[in-house]
Amino acid sequence: MFEDTPDRNRPLLRIRNLTKRYSARTVLGGIELDLADEEYIAIMGESGVGKSTLLNLIAGLDLPDTGSIALDGTELTALDDDGRTRLRRAHMGFVFQAFHLLPHLTVAQNVALPLALNNIPSALSATRTREMLEAVGLAARGADYPRTLSGGEMQRVAIARALVLKPSLVLADEPTGNLDPDTASEIATLLRETVRRSGGSGILVTHSALAAATADHIYILSGDGLRRKAAAT
Repeated sequence: MFEDTPDRNRPLLRIRNLTKRYSARTVLGGIELDLADEEYIAIMGESGVGKSTLLNLIAGLDLPDTGSIALDGTELTALDDDGRTRLRRAHMGFVFQAFHLLPHLTVAQNVALPLALNNIPSALSATRTREMLEAVGLAARGADYPRTLSGGEMQRVAIARALVLKPSLVLADEPTGNLDPDTASEIATLLRETVRRSGGSGILVTHSALAAATADHIYILSGDGLRRKAAAT
C-alpha cells in the first residue's frame, strides 16, 4: 500500500509510457509526467483528446492498457480495485465541474464526508471541517444546505471537501466550467492557494486560460502526447 516513509528525492507522481485504448481508438499514447511535491500544474487540450481519461487513470478509476502510474512509489496498476479505492480515499482529493454535493447533507456534513469514510474521530473531524470552511470563506454556512448556495459557494464547499484530509494529490476536472467568468477566476485562485496551504500537489484540467495561469506550469495534451508549454517570453 502507500508507503509510510516516502522518498522525497523522487516525484510524488510518476507516469511512464501510459497508453489507453477504447476499441480500435487510441485515446492516450506514450504519456510521460513527473509531478513534484507541492507542484500545481494545469493540463489543457482540445475536447476529446483524453484529459478526463488521464485524470481517471491517475485516480485509479480506470486502468491503462500499457505503462505505469506510481503515487509516492506505490504502483497503481499493481493494486486490485479495493487497494486503489483505499489509496484514492486516503491520499487524493477531487474537484469536478459538477459540484457533486449531497443535497440531503448540510455544508459541514458534505465537507466532513471524506473524514467519516476514513474513520477520523469526531472531535478531530469537527475541527478539520471548521478549519476548511474558514479557509474557503464559508465559516458561517456550515449548517446550511447546498440548495441555498450559489454556484461559486457550492464549488467552495467542493474544494473544502477535497482538501479536508490534506491529500497528497488533488485532481480538478474543469472546476470553473459552470461558473461565470468573475466567479471562475476567483475559484481558480482559491483552489490554487488552498492546495498550496495544504502542502499537497495538484493537477488542474481546464479549457480556461485564466484558470491555467494560476498553475506553476501548463501542459498541453494532444495526439502527440503530453508536453510542457514553453514559458512566455
